Amino acid sequence: MRPIYLDNHATTPVDPKVVEAMLPYFSEYFGNPSSITHHYGWEAEAGVKKAREIIAESINASPEEIIFTSGATEANNLAIKGIAENYFNQGRHIITLATEHHAVLDPCEYLEKLGFEVTYLPVEKDGLINLETLEKSLREDTILVSIMAANNEIGVLQPLAEIGELCRDRGVFFHTDAAQALGKIPLDVQGMQIDVMSLTAHKLYGPKGIGALYVRRRNPRVRLAAQLHGGGQEKGLRSGTLYPPQIVGFGEAVRLALEERETEGKRQQELRDRLWEQLQQLDEVYLNGHPSQRLPGNLNVSFAGVDGAALLLGLQNQIAVSSGSACSTTSTAPSHVLTALGRSQDLAYASLRFGLGRFTTEAEIEMAGKAAIATVQSLRRVTV
Repeated sequence: MRPIYLDNHATTPVDPKVVEAMLPYFSEYFGNPSSITHHYGWEAEAGVKKAREIIAESINASPEEIIFTSGATEANNLAIKGIAENYFNQGRHIITLATEHHAVLDPCEYLEKLGFEVTYLPVEKDGLINLETLEKSLREDTILVSIMAANNEIGVLQPLAEIGELCRDRGVFFHTDAAQALGKIPLDVQGMQIDVMSLTAHKLYGPKGIGALYVRRRNPRVRLAAQLHGGGQEKGLRSGTLYPPQIVGFGEAVRLALEERETEGKRQQELRDRLWEQLQQLDEVYLNGHPSQRLPGNLNVSFAGVDGAALLLGLQNQIAVSSGSACSTTSTAPSHVLTALGRSQDLAYASLRFGLGRFTTEAEIEMAGKAAIATVQSLRRVTV
């Protein structure tokens, strides 16, 4: 019997309806969407166009502002490096958060080696940004603020509209990594004054290997330096043959997520709160991140008095969970997100990220809670 899957922040299973939408584009509508001189290319291009429209509408953008990438990591790199390279004559200062995903932090560190200055803002104990600190950090030479919409470890939702307003007032571009947020919370690039937004499909029951970058075309127009050069696809910003099955799957995944966002969000939140209620039967168990301003399916908890590696080992045949970001599993260091919240190294190591999803059931939550409690109690008895 396979363990209960509660690692939906790492990835989600592809929804059968998404697979169904993708299948014709492997062998029936197999053309290259850039081959616009014949029927096969037109069929593939039509599928790409429809998906582009769905994704654009989901964030209140126009279709021509959506650039397809291989995922959110590439989208983040294109956004951050693309703006830095194109606007370095106007300034070389970038602001981000200490709790960002490494797909943002690492490009920023790379740019520091090239002479850019990066300010890594701290967060409050609940994981939220301090807007006054952000405002004071903005300088004449600041060209970009990059702050994620929803944290991939603790699920905290940052105040995008307020950040966007601050950036717009100061003439600074605002980029957000919305990989975890798309389809789960309302996103509006106009209302939130977001200039560049990174997206991905595999966090909302779409295929891996496909993402997108929203790039504002007006008021203000954002110009990026391309990071991949070749055939000039995607308006020259991202060369490479488009992959219609993935793109169509991305569009269908977004369509389905929006269709059920409110009801599914409410269901996941109720299950999450039930799990947290169960876990509080234990002493010295700590919630990481803001208690309510977080993704509905996210619960990140630290358990005092247990070894983190032993905790994961003890649960691996019962629950599929992680102790942090699945994108940095080779690291032996404690979560940089949890230490930024002020957690000790021991507590940061002894943490679990429960990621609930569309296919998580009430019975699974009951079993997962019991398994976590029993494992923690057993480990604590051993260490006494």
